[in-house]
Amino acid sequence: MKNFVRFFFKTLRVVLGPVMLLKENLTRPQGMARAPAAQEKVDRQCQSLTLYQYKTCPFCIKVRQEISRLSLKIQRIDAQPEGADRQALLAGGGQAKVPCLRITDSAGASQWLYDSEKIKAYLQGRFAAA
Repeated sequence: MKNFVRFFFKTLRVVLGPVMLLKENLTRPQGMARAPAAQEKVDRQCQSLTLYQYKTCPFCIKVRQEISRLSLKIQRIDAQPEGADRQALLAGGGQAKVPCLRITDSAGASQWLYDSEKIKAYLQGRFAAA
């Protein structure tokens, strides 16, 4: 039974995944317009941010849409396949759960922020007025 459930959800992801990605591309919001100097400042601030995500996760898509709306250049890491990236997420944040935003401060310490709504609120609070 366990194998059947896994097979069912894997098949569902294979079928719905491309549809979700197409919808994301078709409905991507227009980015926020900033003066070149202001955008450069935002781009420098974004270097301390990393989004751990799955390509077809609906909550990750919501966060990526917000990133596009705010015109942010945040590094994105696909943590779905087993490997070093997934292990880094598990070791740093304590959970292999996405979306997760890693926020690194100037001293090099990292804070791991889970939950799409919290990530969106953080990005809006930090960059919407910039």
